[in-house]
Amino acid sequence: PLFAGMNGSAIENFSCVIYNVFLMNCTWQAGRDAPADTQYFLYWQNSRDDEEMECELYIKDENGRNVGCRFQNVRIGTEKAYFLVNGSSKDSLIQFYDEYI
Repeated sequence: PLFAGMNGSAIENFSCVIYNVFLMNCTWQAGRDAPADTQYFLYWQNSRDDEEMECELYIKDENGRNVGCRFQNVRIGTEKAYFLVNGSSKDSLIQFYDEYI
């Protein structure tokens, strides 16, 4: 199935903010029904020709869960960048979230 994973386990409220031209923060919230041990991982692709990269600097909450990513030296082109956040948990499959921005 394309959308394997438990309903309500994908991240919510994904957004990215650019400031000082080259810095970007993307943040999200854990899925409402995600198990407590769920950890999230962000991958992104600046354009179709670039390779997919994982976040280098995660923003963590008090439980050590990744809830965002800090990007440095970002060059935003005219093309949309592709973002994918997937998750893993011992107990269940976590749905992924993706968006072109």
